[in-house]
Order: sequence, then structure tokens, then C-alpha cells
Amino acid sequence: MTTTLRPTGPLQQSADGAKSRTYEVRVNSRPVGGIELATHPVFGPGVAEMRDLSIEEPDRRRGRATVAVLAAEEVARGWGCNRIEVAVPAAAAAAHRLAVSLGYVERNRHMVKPLTAEPPALPADVEGREMTEEEYEVWLAREKEDYAQTWIERGVPAAQARAKSDADHADHLPQGLATPGTSLSVLTHGGTKVGTLWLALRDGDGFVFDVQVDEEHRGRGHGRSLMLLAEAQARAVGLNRIGLNVFAGNTPALRLYESLGYEPVTYYVYKQLL
Repeated sequence: MTTTLRPTGPLQQSADGAKSRTYEVRVNSRPVGGIELATHPVFGPGVAEMRDLSIEEPDRRRGRATVAVLAAEEVARGWGCNRIEVAVPAAAAAAHRLAVSLGYVERNRHMVKPLTAEPPALPADVEGREMTEEEYEVWLAREKEDYAQTWIERGVPAAQARAKSDADHADHLPQGLATPGTSLSVLTHGGTKVGTLWLALRDGDGFVFDVQVDEEHRGRGHGRSLMLLAEAQARAVGLNRIGLNVFAGNTPALRLYESLGYEPVTYYVYKQLL
């Protein structure tokens, strides 16, 4: 039996080079599932994004998904893409194993934690305060460059990484410190600044965009204090859940989040197309 992809409609293409198309996964002439392929909304027409791969239950565990993914990669190559990306739900263990077996590499993961009724207490002599405008300007320049570097280190070309950093920060901080639903804080220990926290407080959940401990104060537990401050701020406005993103390879951060009760929801994986 031969597994193939069959388009369900014409190729959708825009003036800026973006493409998308949906396909049936077929065994001979029999449909057994579906898949959507599109160019990436952020990284542009040189990067493909695989979405909504599904195989019907009677045809699972027979290699249909493997062939469908490999066929989608060939389509992406034909579009001129040099990389393909996919978001894999943490609950989809079989899909994650398939991605790993086909050479996909984790770039980052989304993690969440339900919040307790009582906000956690900060250690003695540790406090959080609002970031000042002067501190914000210094923080933003460093934050944008650090964020771009995390993508560069994981295979994204520098120009794409910096464009993504500029776009993401413009989207999430359109009014700087005054952006609604945003908390930008400084953590102090004994009155001395030791780190910063960027927390979004909207859409029913809190989301930790960034925590940074100043280099000279690292290794003293301030990263944990920043995360406790984030939980306290989220609880103070009535939120019941908090999430974050962590890049693969950032083992200290991952261990900290796991120790605080965060669990993975989605893995974001990618593969270079040679």
C-alpha cells in the first residue's frame, strides 16, 4: 500500500510569498487523515510550518504519519523552504516520539502551573517594585538582544532572529511601561537591585515573558524569588494559572520551573531541510 498526500484545494499564495495548502493523507485512494502546510507567519517564506497532522485510529501505528511528514517536508523543499517547524502537544507522546525519530530538535517548550489560593511569600529582605522609565530603557535594549540571541543559538539566521525580537517586543509592549495588562518589576535584596521580571496579566492567565538576575547576584536564589513574585502578582489580580516559555538547553531554568510545579504543555520542534 502506498501512502501519499493529495491536495484538498488550490495552493493559497499571497503577494509577500506566503503559502499554505491542506492535504488528505491517502493510502492508495482511501483517505486516512489530513495535514496542513504553510510558510511561517514570522520567519517568512523560507520556513515552513506543519499543522494539524491527523491519522484516523484504524490506520495509526502503521507508518502513515511518518510517510505523511516526509512527504510534507518534500513539499516544503519544493516551496524553497530551508527549515520546517511544528508544535507538538505534550500529551501527544506518540507524535513527539515520531518527531524525534525523524530528526526534529526541540527549540523551546511552553509550561504552565495552576496557582494556589495563597500567594507565596518572598524571602526575608527581598521585595519587588515597579520598574522606572530609566531602568526600562536599559532593560529593553538588553532584553531585545538577549531574546534574539536565544533564537540565533538555536539555528535561526541572525536577521530573522532580530526581526522576530523587534516584532515580538513591539507587539507585547506597544506602550512600554504603560502597556495594559503588563507588569515590569525590579527585585531588590536589602534595597539593592538584583533582577527584573516581565509578566503579562491578561487573557485569564499570567505569562512570564522574562526573568533576569543581574550577573553579579546569580547563584543566590533570586531566580526563584522572581518566579514567586510573578505568582504573587498573578494571584493579586485573581488569575488561577501562570505560564512561561523555556528554551531547550537552558537546564538551570528548566530545573527551577519543574521544582516550582510547572509542567510542559507544548513542545516546539524544528528540522533543517537539506
